[in-house]
Amino acid sequence: MGRRRKTLHDYAAEFSELSVRREAAGPSPAGPVETLFCTPCQLPLRVRRDRILEHLSSGRHCRNRRLLRQLGLRSAGPDSSLSLSLPLPLDVPSLLSHPSFLITTGSSTSYSMVPSPPSCHKLLVPHHPIPAAHRGDPTPSTSASHPSPLATFHTRIAPLGQSGPAPDASSSLTPPSCHGDSGVGLVLFGAGLVSKALLHSLVEETGCCLLYVVEDQPEELERAFGTEVPAGTKVLQQQDAAIALSDPRVSGAIICSPPDKTPEMVRDALRAGKGVFCEGLLSLDRQTAGTCFDEADRCGRPLVCGFYKRFDPALQFLYKKVWDSRALGRIHRISTTSSLYPAASLSLLRASGGIFYNTAVHDIDIISLLLGESVPDTVFSLGHAFCADMACLGDVDTVTISMKFPSGAIVTLDISQHCTRSCDQRLEVHGSQGTLRVDNQNPLGITEHGTSVSICPQTQAERYRDAYRELLRHFLRALKGQEPPVVTKEQFLWVVQVAAAAEQSWRNRSAVDLHSSATDPAGAKAELV
Repeated sequence: MGRRRKTLHDYAAEFSELSVRREAAGPSPAGPVETLFCTPCQLPLRVRRDRILEHLSSGRHCRNRRLLRQLGLRSAGPDSSLSLSLPLPLDVPSLLSHPSFLITTGSSTSYSMVPSPPSCHKLLVPHHPIPAAHRGDPTPSTSASHPSPLATFHTRIAPLGQSGPAPDASSSLTPPSCHGDSGVGLVLFGAGLVSKALLHSLVEETGCCLLYVVEDQPEELERAFGTEVPAGTKVLQQQDAAIALSDPRVSGAIICSPPDKTPEMVRDALRAGKGVFCEGLLSLDRQTAGTCFDEADRCGRPLVCGFYKRFDPALQFLYKKVWDSRALGRIHRISTTSSLYPAASLSLLRASGGIFYNTAVHDIDIISLLLGESVPDTVFSLGHAFCADMACLGDVDTVTISMKFPSGAIVTLDISQHCTRSCDQRLEVHGSQGTLRVDNQNPLGITEHGTSVSICPQTQAERYRDAYRELLRHFLRALKGQEPPVVTKEQFLWVVQVAAAAEQSWRNRSAVDLHSSATDPAGAKAELV
């Protein structure tokens, strides 16, 4: 006898978020018709296991499930009135489980599980009480000592209902309106290069409101915001940027322009008394970037750089293990894999300076922090352009960067623009006492090997949504004077220097020696203060 075919009720029993709906079949004598339903999404599902798993791992399902948890509701049945009171689909960020870590000790060759970082409802370290003067403030506060974000990580779920339901995160974005002093007014420069993760953070964060968008190209506005710019947000041409900078309601400027245009915009915003958050690089030239930091010091306004991986919960947890508990002893090797999905557009890579300045800088920043060393002795890069259009730009879409640091640690960065259906973000640290590894996030907890189709597709914006949320909140706290920008002038210039050396090595096909020219005035450990 063959195996019994699974029924709808079998699937409903196996997956707690599925149920069976019975509907009358009209005048047909066949009786009621049963349909397999997802109760959080109120959607019928095809009776195929692969389709069920694909739906349960989708961002839409995670958003709806998260909203139910935040509202304190159970997953309603298919006939419940919940579908009448909650508009679906719901535009709430997906809550993917954080990756797990694997650790080895001493001579042991087997891996044992280390708990994943706490969920975003908890703090990695004991919470510092918020001063009474700031308890009514919607933006999280920090302690007076301004601890490092990789040592102290504050997270908060933004209250719902501020922006209303949206059809889909990729079609339209509606940030919460700003009423009185309830939020910090912001202006966005360069909608064409802004990342989806940052846009989502602007939408979800109740501590700020987007008052202006400065963009000359209508098609770039449509790409970023969908068919309609959110109500309450005024669109200006670049020539009218002074209107936004002179508005007293505007406290900060978010700049997502190409590096060749960014320095002038940064200086204009600082001189207008606005704090600045630069999502990309301030400039590809170290001297020009240094003048932006000097201008921020002169004007007394914060200048926050968009090294978003510093704020990722998984990497925060890893940093604490490496430095606070010294779980790995002396670091010997670090290897990272960064494959973007979807791949960055040619226009973005051209505008941002290429793969070394658009992608590699974020891994270089994290590596220097984990090692406590700013500049390696030697850098060697190999790269290739598998895409013909990329070769025409004089850039590569796949690169490996090898570095050796003064401590003896050897680092390998594998960066690629080629991903099938999901981003690939991994990091592994090997030390004298063991190994820590950050794997790809996977809400189903299923490991795949050799499959051509990803079980749990995930975009770069979804993977680092929490990181961008915390980076934006850090900017808001810096605007209020509650903490200084975590990326210092010296740290930024070191990262750009290493990225330039990596590009030079690839172009010249030879190693670059930085030992004679690179110095580290901040000491052995690069703290985020």
